[in-house]
Amino acid sequence: MSDLSHLKFLVTPPHPCSYLEDREAVTLFVDPTTKMTNQLYSAMSALGFRRSGKHVYRPHCGSCQACVPIRIPVDEFQPRRRHRRILSRNQDLVVEVRAAEYRDEYFALYCDYMASRHADGDMYPPSPDQFQSFLLSTWSDTHFLVFSRGEQPLAVAVIDVINDGLSSIYSFFDPREERRSLGSNAILHQIELARKMGLSHLYLGYWIEECRKMTYKSEYQPFEQYRANRWVRIDDHTTNLEFPAGN
Repeated sequence: MSDLSHLKFLVTPPHPCSYLEDREAVTLFVDPTTKMTNQLYSAMSALGFRRSGKHVYRPHCGSCQACVPIRIPVDEFQPRRRHRRILSRNQDLVVEVRAAEYRDEYFALYCDYMASRHADGDMYPPSPDQFQSFLLSTWSDTHFLVFSRGEQPLAVAVIDVINDGLSSIYSFFDPREERRSLGSNAILHQIELARKMGLSHLYLGYWIEECRKMTYKSEYQPFEQYRANRWVRIDDHTTNLEFPAGN
């Protein structure tokens, strides 16, 4: 693991939590002047940090520990019947790993998704600059996993390749194709891609048990949570399977 002793961090003032009402959040950022590399980013990911654009961060909320990093050991994952049905419904889609870049068709899909799912969020309305500053960076090994019907992309999963896995940064998809469960389909394909690449984990970001939008992340079992400075394996977590897929 990279030497992290030289790192400096910045802490934001308290701000409204995006996931839990009536709570304030504080975010810890790696100093943006740090010369970030994919090797350093991989080490930070193993400690529960995430990437947003060129920034590497982790929740730092004092008494609240609701945000829990979660990852899937891909060789141990076994798809459930629901997963197999989702894969079957999407067999007609072409799946490609492409360069991470701005394209008009990606941005149009992103806008449709944001308007449908996050019109009340702080990233709405989206712009081309916001799309790029949120999803891309100059130092990460980032790719787009694109799901297309003919020439039309229906879903895009933004993934970073790190030392021991894939980090699922964000997914956006056509909100009109609800029956396809495109968010879940994207996760299933990311698990398989990590396995094919010989990587051990798919990092899914933060899981919040009290937040319904996050429930889907615990469906992919077994999974591991980062608690008390170590990854803890969870073999059986009861979930309600009737939930929308997203990121």
